[in-house]
Amino acid sequence: MAEETIAEAAAAPVRRKRMSGKKLVLFIILPLLLFGGGGTAAWFLLFQGHGSGEAHADADADPSGHPPIYYDLEEMTVNLSTAGKRNSYLKLKLALELGTPEDSATLPNVLPRVVDQFQIYLRGVRVEDLQGSDGLQRLREELLLRAQKAATPAKVKDVLFKVVQVQ
Repeated sequence: MAEETIAEAAAAPVRRKRMSGKKLVLFIILPLLLFGGGGTAAWFLLFQGHGSGEAHADADADPSGHPPIYYDLEEMTVNLSTAGKRNSYLKLKLALELGTPEDSATLPNVLPRVVDQFQIYLRGVRVEDLQGSDGLQRLREELLLRAQKAATPAKVKDVLFKVVQVQ
């Protein structure tokens, strides 16, 4: 009888136990995803970072090759919007970065319009709006938008802070 069971066992095909769905995900699919995602991230960081930095530098480069042109504005003192009885003032000294040397000749003709736009905007600014570096960055962006619009046909590339003082 023992010989019969051995013969039956030898004749029967060997069945392997299949992996359950959880084990398949845990031991095969998850490591593949992790290594694939890590490899992709490393490729973008190591290889794509160099090319995009050079392209960005080329985009910022001035095609005419002239050095940056700055136009200093007179110091402005503006009464800020406050809810309390105490008045707050903002003292600003700004410089405008211009697009071409010809713009430095055009800008004085449109400067009253630029200063007017700055004054109107700054009167509505609150002290809380100027808190921290984020507040100053938002102020710069708003002033740049107004300068670009008011200074046409001159091209204003940037607004630079020389003095920012809140009293």
